[in-house]
Amino acid sequence: MKRYLWLTFAAAALIWPQTVKAQVFSQFKVAPIQPLREEGAVQLRDGKLYVSLQQAIELALQNNLDLEIQRENLKIARTDSLRAAAGGQLRGVGLAVREGPTGLGSPVTAAAGRVGGSDAPALDRLTGPGTQTDLSILGSLPLSTGPSLVNRDWIWRSSYDFNHSSTPQLTPFFAGTDSINLNRNSVSSGIEQGFSTGTKVNLGIDLARTRSNSPLLSYNPYSQSSIGFSITQPLLRGFGRRVNNRYIRIAKNNQTVSQYVFEQQVIATVTAVARLYWDLVSLREDVTVRQEAVNSANRLLRDTRDSLEAGRSAAIDVTRAEAEVARRRRDLQVAESLVRQQEIVLADYITRGRQEPYGVIPTDQPGITPLDIASDLNAATEKALHARPDLAQARLQLDNSGISLTGSRNAVLPSVDVVASVANNGLGGSANVVPPLGNGIPRAIDPQFIGGPGSALNQVFARNYPDYGVGVQVTIPIRNRIAQADVQRDQHSVRQSEIRLRQLEKMVRVEIANARVALEQAQSSFESAVSERRLQQQALDAEVEKLAVGATAQAQVIQLQRDLAQARSAEVNAMNSYMKAKLALERAAGVLLAAHRVDVQQVQ
Repeated sequence: MKRYLWLTFAAAALIWPQTVKAQVFSQFKVAPIQPLREEGAVQLRDGKLYVSLQQAIELALQNNLDLEIQRENLKIARTDSLRAAAGGQLRGVGLAVREGPTGLGSPVTAAAGRVGGSDAPALDRLTGPGTQTDLSILGSLPLSTGPSLVNRDWIWRSSYDFNHSSTPQLTPFFAGTDSINLNRNSVSSGIEQGFSTGTKVNLGIDLARTRSNSPLLSYNPYSQSSIGFSITQPLLRGFGRRVNNRYIRIAKNNQTVSQYVFEQQVIATVTAVARLYWDLVSLREDVTVRQEAVNSANRLLRDTRDSLEAGRSAAIDVTRAEAEVARRRRDLQVAESLVRQQEIVLADYITRGRQEPYGVIPTDQPGITPLDIASDLNAATEKALHARPDLAQARLQLDNSGISLTGSRNAVLPSVDVVASVANNGLGGSANVVPPLGNGIPRAIDPQFIGGPGSALNQVFARNYPDYGVGVQVTIPIRNRIAQADVQRDQHSVRQSEIRLRQLEKMVRVEIANARVALEQAQSSFESAVSERRLQQQALDAEVEKLAVGATAQAQVIQLQRDLAQARSAEVNAMNSYMKAKLALERAAGVLLAAHRVDVQQVQ
């Protein structure tokens, strides 16, 4: 029997080329997990990172874990393409984008979390990553399957069987013996594959060797062999490349969708870094404002003590000035703690993290700069409708739903398949040495059947004994309500996706318009804050001169100092609001990455 096994493996080696084997076995190799990137090189002194906004963005693009997750999603999308090429169903790709942490915000909003001694609002903005946004417009329900797909990979099958049987006979008159005993060894091997047209082909070879005790057989033992080829071609359901390649088209779209989702995550990351960066800048500026307020209060305290010694002030004025110094020192300590917390948030977002987080020293300063986006709203909106990745991936999802509808419609058709087969047969054996029963008539022996498996195979390849046939198989489901329901559902899903896409386009228009209004308002607020700060400074200077000559009360000077500190904080907050409004407008218009010189292909 070993000869049959060797023949089987030899036939498989001829049928299965080395290139196919290399391709198949390579798919079983698991790609090693790539190590995480190291942090980029920036100035690091005394445990603090001195970074510009561009450097902070580059660090985040190298080290942020949300982006690392999206890089794995790109690889997952490629595995779906591999499944689709083999005729498998898709497992789907991730469509979620994680927004960065909000941080503490501007000095005003950060201080709001300290009102009444409660830190909860501020700390809530520091815990964990930001919200996750689902970019799917198809909903949570999977695409309908449609007609089943053929396997597009070559499949090699092989088997070996041994069988012994003993069958008692009612009378030896017909069988020639009281029982028929058989020992049968058989080997079969073959390959099969499906194609994009829905065609399925099968090529197989069968070898069998049998030994029997029947005296009626002319050849014993004997070998049988056959090589057969069959082809099945659907004519309605499951016919054509358009239906059978639908998952391949969807998988290719999903790969592009994953790239757009990755770009959207890059945008979210850049936005978060810039927002956290400018918040840190404004919080540090607020520390400067609070320090100046402490210095101003200390000067007033010294002047009040000197005035008390000269007899021009009362002791209560000194007490009031000391209380004001303590209050402003408390405000300074709060501002400094907010800066440290904001540094931790930003450092954690742009680095891989360590046991002791870095401090961050921003080296850029904000400023008012003109934007082309704000000048021509219509042009910016039309450009955004083509440039924004969320709209591009939404259009691809809509295309996927239409492709899926093609498969659903095809499943309504009846199944009509043409089946054709061709086979060649052969027989070889030894003349039966068991004498026949009856009148002793000699056996009829054909010399071409004398031999072994080689003789049988020669007859197969010579096509001495061919079989062939062709037929049509028809399956008509009565009513077919499942397929009809899938078609109707997918039609409504496509319609919903079209409406959702229009909603997104409307949202983009509104988002850009609102962002431009917010930018204009932020610029006006900053200009007003600058003017207010100047006027408050002038009023305080005048009141201090009046206090020096005893023409005003100390309480009035203290109140004006507070007003000036508030005006300076309002100016810092207005500049921060302008920078974030500018950031929001750039993101809404789809020019954020270009504005910060970020190349998505390099980030991948």
